Amino acid sequence: MKYNVGTMKYFLVGYMACGKTRRGKVIAEEQGVRFIDLDAYIVERENRSISEIFAAIGEAGFRRLETFYLKEVCELYQDFVLSTGGGTPCFNDNMAYMNAQGITLFLNTDTDTIVERLIRGKHKRPIVSKLEDHEIRDFVLRHLKERLPFYKQAQKIIV
Repeated sequence: MKYNVGTMKYFLVGYMACGKTRRGKVIAEEQGVRFIDLDAYIVERENRSISEIFAAIGEAGFRRLETFYLKEVCELYQDFVLSTGGGTPCFNDNMAYMNAQGITLFLNTDTDTIVERLIRGKHKRPIVSKLEDHEIRDFVLRHLKERLPFYKQAQKIIV
């Protein structure tokens, strides 16, 4: 799938483990533009993992940092594809900000795929790391219900 990125900023949004990073790298490579993973950017700038940040300052503190770095990326770079964190669009008016800055793409992945990926990699995801495997599906369903209204504000939906 080709996107006319040109001088545009593209933001991939969607639930954690939906494939934003993988898909974003492909789109950026096809278009010859920079790919930025917001979580990786935060880790690099803060010199600590997302889990360490959550442990030190909690989710509210992390969300403030996330918004700060989202805006920093938009100010520093012109052409890019940005993979956001799963919660990025849901806090601090970030979705409205991204819609104003460029094109937002909601990567809508089926729940079974998300649950399977989260079980395999939950140690890398602070929000689900303490859940038992059998609790993850219910958590995802509840969480998606809260987050879908934000994701659906994206300008395009990719299934």
